[in-house]
Amino acid sequence: MIGSSGDDSIPDGQLDLFSGSGFLPATQPAPLARHSVIAPAELDDAALLAAIPASGVADGPSLAAEAGRRRLANAIPVLEGYCRRFAGYGMNRALPEQVAALDALAAIGGPDAARIVAQIMVRGWVQGPAVASAAAAAARLKSRLPADAVLALLRHADPTVRRHACLLARSGGEVIATLTDLLGDLHGDVRTEAACALGRMGCTQAVPLLKLTLSQAPTVPMIQAVAAVADEDCIVLLGRIAEGTAPDLAAAAVEALAAIEHPLAERRLERLRQARC
Repeated sequence: MIGSSGDDSIPDGQLDLFSGSGFLPATQPAPLARHSVIAPAELDDAALLAAIPASGVADGPSLAAEAGRRRLANAIPVLEGYCRRFAGYGMNRALPEQVAALDALAAIGGPDAARIVAQIMVRGWVQGPAVASAAAAAARLKSRLPADAVLALLRHADPTVRRHACLLARSGGEVIATLTDLLGDLHGDVRTEAACALGRMGCTQAVPLLKLTLSQAPTVPMIQAVAAVADEDCIVLLGRIAEGTAPDLAAAAVEALAAIEHPLAERRLERLRQARC
């Protein structure tokens, strides 16, 4: 999936994340840092948006962060252009400008931000260590990426990227096979997210790991994921969690039990109702 950018003048030896993007990195030198003279919080919305495109290392990240803090929907195309401005750089280091833009898009939220982050990733505008920030933003926004892009992220060398990619995965033969492989990943958080993704897809191969983790360190996403594949042991574990003292986990467990069509789940729910009367 990784191909050459076709431009030997780029300092980082930049490569495309996804082949066939059709985008060639810019050949001009990366903007130089300059002393910050801008106080982002003192700018009104229009001035803030106007300042971002021409900003450099000193001001750009703080300006982008301020746009995210204000959740300015009008900033989405500005942040897209700002991120593209640095395409072709960052193979060996995460560019703070791109990381700030991605974080701001994630903070703004909504379908437009989700679409732009997916576009940024598929077009290969973000490379190297910053791919982790892009994957995190995409996962937070629930961006829809093509299956080949998700597969590239699931197979990424960085476990943080693999973990976020599990949240982006949607059912498909090769995706399911890759997630199943990740059940044996060396990193526990990747294994857990892969199991949750498979559980949401109704794939029973995730049940042993989901069951083990439910008994040791349950989370709301894990409880939600197990509902589609729960066996009787899972139902018993969900019942115990529903009777526990953690309100968010208990509420999620009750909801999961209600979604499971099994006599044991119905009996556990009835016991809970009676205990609360």
